[in-house]
Order: sequence, then C-alpha cells, then structure tokens
Amino acid sequence: MLNGRDISDLAGDALAALRKRGWMVATAESCTGGLIAAALTSIAGSSDVVDRGFVTYSNAAKTEMLGVPDELIANHGAVSAEVAAAMATGALQTSRADVAVSVTGIAGPGGGSAEKPVGLVWFGLATIGSAVRSTSEVFDGDRDAVRHATVLRALMMLIAAAAEDH
Repeated sequence: MLNGRDISDLAGDALAALRKRGWMVATAESCTGGLIAAALTSIAGSSDVVDRGFVTYSNAAKTEMLGVPDELIANHGAVSAEVAAAMATGALQTSRADVAVSVTGIAGPGGGSAEKPVGLVWFGLATIGSAVRSTSEVFDGDRDAVRHATVLRALMMLIAAAAEDH
C-alpha cells in the first residue's frame, strides 16, 4: 500500500491515463521480473494499452532483447542510470509503444555494495518525441518490499508521463 493505494488501483489509474492519452506502453524489467506488466495486464481490457513487456533479468537479455550495449553495462553496471535509460529506449524502439518504463535494481537480500546498496532501483522512462529520463530510489525492506515499491513507483511514473504536455 502507498498512501492507501495498492498496485491494482495504481495499475487501473495508469491504464486510464494512458488510454486517455491514446498511448500504448511497454515495460522493460529486471529486478521486478515482469511484475509491472503483470499488474497492468491483470486488469481486463488492458490489451488496448499494453503492447508488450520485456523481462531482461540477465545482462545478456538486456543486450539481446533491448539493444543495451555490452560496454554500457561493463562501464556503469547493470544497475545504473545509463542502463535504465538504455532499457527504456530499447523497449520503445522494439515495440509499438508510445511510452516505456524500465527498472533495474538490487532487490536483495544480497548483491549490494557501498555504492549500490540493497534496495537501489534505477528507473528509465522513454516517450515518443521526448528525451529519455532516469531516476533512482533506495527502498527499505526485504526483497518483496523492494519489488512491491518498485512496481508502485513505475506505475506512478506512467501516470505522471501520460499527464505531461509533450
């Protein structure tokens, strides 16, 4: 829950906002393993808004499915602003979507470091005709809590993007 809102409520709001805008969406997910796409497609009628979802858990999948350059991952790490942006761009370019959201992070319980702690998630957002954006959050809690918070944040990003003037 986030301020009394749950994933289903936010997914419905995201679909409504995207539908109102006339946009299709694609997701590119690493740490969430498809949970964002699942949240959106759990709602009947979502096929007029959801184009596709990419689960790119491995670095090879990010490169093969989304065109994320190997050297970008080598230079910045899979959990970085650069890779999140490239994932969103790749999802937009390899789909019929007007907007794409990406997530890459460290859900835990292991895998963190001083520079990249457990709970760190980078988000990318790409829309047709606009520059790709990336932002990060560090979420508290266990693996499930981090993944849940990531899905909520991604859905909120889609709602905000659909409301913006482009």
